[in-house]
Amino acid sequence: MENKKQNILIIGAGLCGSLLALRLGQRGYNVIVYEMRPDLRSTDISAGRSINLAFSDRGNKAMKMVGIEDKVKALCIPMNGRMLHDKEGNTFLSNYSGREYEYINSISRSELNALLLTEAEKHDNVTIHFNKRCQSVDFEKTTALFEDYNTKDEFIEDADCIIATDGAGSALRKSYFLERKFLFSFSQQWLTHGYKELSILPSENGDYKTYKNALHIWPRGDFMVIALPNLDGSFTVTLFLSYTEGEYNFNNLTTPKIVTEFFEKEFPDALELMPNLVDDFFENPTAPLGTVKCSPWHYKGNTLLMGDSAHAIVPFYGQGMNASFEDVVEFDKILDQNLGSWETIFLTYEKIRKKDTDAIADLAVDNFHEMKDHVGQAIFQEKRKIEMALEQNFPQEYSSKYSLVTFNEHIGYREAMLRGRAQDKAILNMLADNVISTSDDIAAILDKVKTETEAILEDDRIAGLK
Repeated sequence: MENKKQNILIIGAGLCGSLLALRLGQRGYNVIVYEMRPDLRSTDISAGRSINLAFSDRGNKAMKMVGIEDKVKALCIPMNGRMLHDKEGNTFLSNYSGREYEYINSISRSELNALLLTEAEKHDNVTIHFNKRCQSVDFEKTTALFEDYNTKDEFIEDADCIIATDGAGSALRKSYFLERKFLFSFSQQWLTHGYKELSILPSENGDYKTYKNALHIWPRGDFMVIALPNLDGSFTVTLFLSYTEGEYNFNNLTTPKIVTEFFEKEFPDALELMPNLVDDFFENPTAPLGTVKCSPWHYKGNTLLMGDSAHAIVPFYGQGMNASFEDVVEFDKILDQNLGSWETIFLTYEKIRKKDTDAIADLAVDNFHEMKDHVGQAIFQEKRKIEMALEQNFPQEYSSKYSLVTFNEHIGYREAMLRGRAQDKAILNMLADNVISTSDDIAAILDKVKTETEAILEDDRIAGLK
């Protein structure tokens, strides 16, 4: 194992694959990467994939590990909170944290991916090939069958181990599914909603048409629009809407007239900023939103699933990319333990990691309902007000569920979820029962929240939830 001349084959050069290639290259392994799409540094291939992403502390931990934190920072636009827009066009900024140094960032998927590819290729022991699609993996021989997109030629590549970072539609996971020699569990859950990317273009003089440093949300109960800033003055806008339910849905928004009418009625202030709405709507695809869970992530000590191929999640916690980057950090820690065989390494990695990726998958679905609906409700806004005050007054003693998940990169997702959910329950119960109110002394509120949270956590432990 310590023979660094081990040959590692990575399938997929997206965000997770390019980071993994860079890290394994730094560690001295021979790394070969095959990517089915063209090289995004020389071709525009953004169609149908989210253009910008939320980048936060867990992702940044990985950038520190590979030594490119400053280069990534240059691509980031800080977003200090959610800017909520109601139907009348009123806005309300809800900060993500009571601590000023805690914020998330909007980052371009392609710029970040390009940076990681370029950094990986600086290593002589890392080679990346594009336009090569993986058809299947042979576990017995540790080989993968590829097809060249341009020539249609098929070829076989062999390695000491194969790691698939080829996303939600993973070829390796499909091979696991078809393999009869071991028990493979797989679940794929779709939301009834899909999404479509739209845009707010920069103003004529190149400025942002609305407040730059926030994640904008137009919550409407059953559907919503969000917008994230880009470095060029534009915003990437995403409509999340049911395929079939409600007065307006993706299945009946079929003409420019209906689309415009829908936005006039529900998002008038957004429509004012989007003269290009109809063009975007009919040019861009509508894509589904799903959660993938599976196990095991590894087989025979020679193949491993990582990133979205092992645990695709919906985008509502802004943690998809951050979770995949954290996969590489956790994997790297296990490599430090010198465990001797790939089988032991893969086994240990999954044991440590899977409970956390399951947790963030569940949290992301919860947050979908929170963003499209709860953020507009009075009791929820009172809870946020109390949490902000607790974080401002007791920065060392209190972190909201959002802060635990997003800014506390030393805590696993599962621990953040259990504690965060208990805190939410404690505050909402006490608000509903008038045990606390936003006008109470903040130190007294902290004591009550801590006591009630611990009681809920203890109940959960007794019920076997922990």
